[in-house]
Amino acid sequence: MGRIIIFTGKGGVGKTSVAAAHAIASADEGKKTLLASADMAHNLGDIFETEVGRHIKKVRENLFLLELDPDMLMKEEFPNVNKAITSLMGSSGAALGKDGNNFMIPGFENLFSLMKIKDIYESGEYDRIIVDCAPTGETLSLLKLPELLTWYMEKFFPVGKVMVRVLAPVSKVKYKVTLPTHQAMNEIEEMHGQMVLLQELLKNPEVCSVRLVCVPEKMVVEETKRNYMYLSLYDYQVDGVFINRILPEDTGSEFMNRWRDIQKKYIDELERVFVDVPVTKIPWYSKEVRGKEAIERLARDVLKTPNLFKINVQREKETYDVIDGGYCLSIRLPGAEADKVNVTVHDMDVDIKVNNYNRCIPLPNTLRGARVTDVYFQEDILRICLKVEERM
Repeated sequence: MGRIIIFTGKGGVGKTSVAAAHAIASADEGKKTLLASADMAHNLGDIFETEVGRHIKKVRENLFLLELDPDMLMKEEFPNVNKAITSLMGSSGAALGKDGNNFMIPGFENLFSLMKIKDIYESGEYDRIIVDCAPTGETLSLLKLPELLTWYMEKFFPVGKVMVRVLAPVSKVKYKVTLPTHQAMNEIEEMHGQMVLLQELLKNPEVCSVRLVCVPEKMVVEETKRNYMYLSLYDYQVDGVFINRILPEDTGSEFMNRWRDIQKKYIDELERVFVDVPVTKIPWYSKEVRGKEAIERLARDVLKTPNLFKINVQREKETYDVIDGGYCLSIRLPGAEADKVNVTVHDMDVDIKVNNYNRCIPLPNTLRGARVTDVYFQEDILRICLKVEERM
């Protein structure tokens, strides 16, 4: 079984360097490794001092680089997926013009990068795939996309198929609207199947995990804590935190020693928050981390641990427990504040909103029509008590 490790963090904290060091350490173990950039601001070429593009390039024994280009992936490798979406958009009357086949819904381009990673993994060509993702906000949007699309498809696609079959004969004549063809609906249905498989892969605790990179500064630490909470909300496994650019104990400068004291405060905070997650400290080198020698030094100094590529944390997904009068849904939300969490139930879904992020979790049939009787936190676990009224 292969391995996928996704790296993310606030922009400018060195996540690409840490991802690259992992890739070199993996290659040095004799594992065929692909380092793929899903950040549109690609900089693998800057680090390895070589030109990298949308075609896989070998840079050393067992190590290959790839910069994912979602626009080209859409056109060349997944044309049917975009064609299906375009058909639906066109049917609503959207004027896509002669370039309609190249139309892309904003934010939807991220999906093609994930689908490419899935295809590469399933090919079995690489033992490990290291993914350098975009900064935090974009990565969260990227990782929640498969589940979001799956939810919409499961809710609306069955109704849509019936409407198309009933209205297609009269829609063009009477309403001047061309509904999707039977083939287009089949393509959308196939895409739904791919989304289910993609979601299963990314949330498979034996295959995929997310590692966070940060620096010991107030704003970065707060964003890292929120990132951890949101990834937990969407059920992604975080199994490593890398604190970059740590100053030495005694710099010989009063100014730098003060900064070291500030750093220590935030390092201590991170270690308290991530008490169950391995935390790795990376020194602030006197030279920039650029070029193969610098990355090799980073891999040699910091990442030479026996279980570096093992999934270091195993947590339960959301669980249902029988309680007096109903069921209790438990979800781990580390660092969440109770007054910023809103829980509602809509028929067959429990809707959990934390700040600006929202997740809809389909409920089992047993809980159809359930109501929320209580919501509370037990340490980092959100408990949602649900009761189903007796049906006459």
